[in-house]
This record gives sequence, C-alpha cells and structure tokens, in this order.
Amino acid sequence: MVETANHQPPPNPVLAPPPLQQPLGAGRGPVFGPSEQLTQLHYCIHSNPSLPKAVLLAFQHYIVMLGTTVMIATYLVPRMGGTNGDKARVIQALLFMAGINTLLQTWFGTRLPTVMGPSFAYVLPVLSIIRDYVDNSFSSEHERFLHTMRTIQGSLIVSSILNILIGYGKAWGKFTRLFSPVVIVPVVCVVGLGRFAMGFPQLASCVEIGLPMLLLVVFCQHLQLIHPAAHAVLEKFALLICIGLIWAFAAILTVAGTYNNAKPNTQQTCRVDGSHLLQSAPWIKVPYPFQWGTPIFRASHVFGMFGAALVSSAESTGTFYAAARLAGATHPPLHVINRSIGLQGIGQLLDGIFGAVAGTSASVENVGLLGLTHVGSRRVVQISTAFMIVFSIFGKFGAFFAMIPLPIFAAMYCVLWGIVSAVGVSFIQYANTNSLRNIYVLGVSLFLGISIPQYFTMHTDDSGHGPLRTSAGWFNDIVNTLFSSSPAVAMMVGTLLDNTLDGHKYRNERGIPWWAPFQSRKGDSRNEEFYSYPLRINEWVPSRFI
Repeated sequence: MVETANHQPPPNPVLAPPPLQQPLGAGRGPVFGPSEQLTQLHYCIHSNPSLPKAVLLAFQHYIVMLGTTVMIATYLVPRMGGTNGDKARVIQALLFMAGINTLLQTWFGTRLPTVMGPSFAYVLPVLSIIRDYVDNSFSSEHERFLHTMRTIQGSLIVSSILNILIGYGKAWGKFTRLFSPVVIVPVVCVVGLGRFAMGFPQLASCVEIGLPMLLLVVFCQHLQLIHPAAHAVLEKFALLICIGLIWAFAAILTVAGTYNNAKPNTQQTCRVDGSHLLQSAPWIKVPYPFQWGTPIFRASHVFGMFGAALVSSAESTGTFYAAARLAGATHPPLHVINRSIGLQGIGQLLDGIFGAVAGTSASVENVGLLGLTHVGSRRVVQISTAFMIVFSIFGKFGAFFAMIPLPIFAAMYCVLWGIVSAVGVSFIQYANTNSLRNIYVLGVSLFLGISIPQYFTMHTDDSGHGPLRTSAGWFNDIVNTLFSSSPAVAMMVGTLLDNTLDGHKYRNERGIPWWAPFQSRKGDSRNEEFYSYPLRINEWVPSRFI
C-alpha cells in the first residue's frame, strides 16, 4: 500500500490509572469514622429508666460520691481540732450542699447528669488557714475548730465572686473558645489520671479489703457474659453488689478481732467502725446558714481561695465534656459552659453560707459511673439528690453508709476514674492522629499535666506548705494550688501550644471543622434539645444568663 500525505500516526495507547493503594491493614477490618454520640448507651440524658430502677441507680450515685465527701472531712477536720461529732456535722453540711448544688446544676446549669460534690482543689487553701491558727491561743481545740470553720466560710463566700464573674461575664467561654479536640483530650484524660495517688495507694492502705473489691468489680464485668439475667443486673448494679459483699467481709474481720492490735492508722482505714461516725452523728440535724458562727474575712485567705475557685472551674469544665459524651448529648456549647461556671460560683457562695469545709465541683467518679452502667439519664442524678439531702438531715442513717471503709471507695475509683480518662482519649477522633504537630501538643500537655502537679504534691508537707515559699503567703497558696491540679496545668499547656504553633494553618488537622459547630448556641440543632432550660424558663431569664 502507498502511504498518503494525510495519513495520521496511530494515537498513543491510554494507560489505565494505577490502582489506589489501600492503607496498611485496610483489608483486615473496618475503619470507624468519628461519631459525636456513643451508641451503646441504654438511657441517654433525657430518657428515663423505670422508677424502681432509677431509685437504685440514684442510690448508687449517692454511695459513689460519699467516698470523696468522707475522705475530705476525715483529712481536714482532725487537723482543725474537731472531734468525731464535728466531723459528722461537716459531712452532713457537705452532703446537704452537694444535693442542693446538683439540683441547681441539673436544672439551670449544664443540665448534664453531673453530681456536684466537694472538691480536693480546696484542700491546700484550707490547710493554709489551719496552719495560721495552729500557734494561736484558744481555750480549747473545739474553739480552734470553730474559728477555722468561720474563716473558711468567709473565704468561700468572697472567692465565689470569681466564678460568678468569669461565668456570667462570659470570660470563661471566651477562653474555652480556644479549645480544640487536641486540647480537650489531655484535659479530660488527666481529670481522671491526675487522681492516681488516691486510687491504688489509698486502696493499699488496707489491701485485704481494697484488693478484693477491685478484683470483684472487674470480675463482675466478665460475669455479665454468663446469663442474660446476670448481664441486666451486673451491668447496672455491680458496684452496689460488690460494696455490700466486701463491706460485710470487712465487718466480719472487725468483729473477729483481726484489727484489735493493729496500728491506729490501720484500724481507722480497715475497721467498719474506725470512723466513729455512727456514735457521734446526731439523729436529726438540719444544716442552716452560718451554723458555725459569723464568718471571718481575711484577705490573705481569700486570695488563696481564689486559686482553688479557678482550679475547680478547670476541673469541672473537663468533667462536663466527659459527662456530655457519656450521657449521649452533644458537646456543651460555650453559653452552657459560661452559665455552669457562673452557677458553680453561686454554689460556692451557698457552701460558705451553709458552712461547708470546701467548695464544690463536678464529681469525676459519678461521671465514670455513667459509663460503667451505660445510663446517662439526668433524672437518675436528680433523684440521687434526695438521698444526699435526706441523709444529711437524718444523721444516723447518713453516718451508717459513711462507715464504709475508704479502701472500698478507692477500689471503685480505680475503675471509675479510669473510664473518664478513656473518654478523654475518644475526643482525638475529630483531629488528625497522624499529624506530628498534634502528637507533640498532646504528648507535652498530657505529660506535663501529670508531672508538674506530681512535683508540687511531692514537695507539699502535711501542713500545706508547697514548693513555692515566698514571703507572700497568699501568692504561694494561689500558685501552689493552681499547679497542683492536673486539669489546670494540662489546660494551660495545651491551649498555649495548640494556638501558638501555627494554629490557623493547621485548623483542619486540629479538628476545628468538626468541633466549631458545637461551640455556638445554634451550631447544632440538638443543642436546644439537650441544654435548654426546663419549663420555658429561658423566656423569663435575661439572655446574658442563658
């Protein structure tokens, strides 16, 4: 054939695109994408179990929060010069205010199922007050106790202004606007992990009671697999069953005389009658305003309590995020965080008026209980306040349950605080976990959030003297309290690093597109469903308080 001048060469063959490379391990299992809500909850924030089941679950919440209440009173009251009767009255005041503050918070604050109990953040400022009165001349130890309580009252009343201002003044919300999932992860994690010193170390103070309790709680999770009926009971009420069994075992050891010749500390932690509360508590005693006398106001002590108020805000904020996740609610918007911190300030004001030995914050262990029982119902927590208030008035009945040995509570907290820590890890799903920048921020925030408070704790003596010891005692109290708190340190370090390491450029990697809609009032259509005031109260309340 003769080629013509118009002949065109054949086109190049079109190469097939190379096959997409699957990520390592993609063929071995499914990939789980981000999910705002947990799918295994049996009851979420606005669904309610039957009344008998709700009452039992509420009583379980009461028992869980009782441990922290007894720990704080047992630690502080003897140092103040108080008797066992004084300790019983302090526990009654703490329980009464926990019930009132929990009701207020579930009605007008976050509206999340969070118990508001006494906070360890106030221990250092209280120790500072105790230390200042040790060398003073009083006619009796009881008079020193009353003088100390009146000073604590005055300090709580004045320092409550801080939380009220930063909450209702929306300053705290503007600060939390800087948060991203990369910041939330270490904050929520150390809310639980930061309490490790009160877990197994407290359990080991009476290992023959604490260790069986821990093993039994863990074993109950495996017993659920035996029978559907066992699963239904143990999933919801495992803690109550374990407490009853181990408490009975501790009573047998006590009656058998096992601890008759033991050291005083061992008797106090192991014996069921070691607290001496049942004999000392009054049958009926209603906490009333200024029950210890006229409050005493001293500027140095008030400034020290300001640090504790700020720390309690940081700890409650991390706990609220965990509670929202375990209750099946959306992450709390900024206006909800604002009003909850403001209301926490009002609660602290009431704590001072009614004579509590410490201010309140969100109870971490009760949030862990939401995850253990798979019940995030708000109604259950509101019912639990009835137990707190009733048993604070009828002292003998409250003292009976307060006799549970502290190692039993510590064993529970090993599990419950661990659940809250794990919830913190789940927030990383919104961010890029393969970003070395995020890994750096997470690692440094998490490590320093545990390491720095551990340094301050190790160098704090029994009288409350921390590592910072300048001539200004009030300044020492603020700094020592602030840096002894794991959530506060993790929050400061994480927010600083995440926003200064080119935060705008890495906005997507930080998870902001996922996170931002939850921060505004109308960013998610479900926010109104979970966080609106009951009974259309929002129509009567000024918008600055909503």
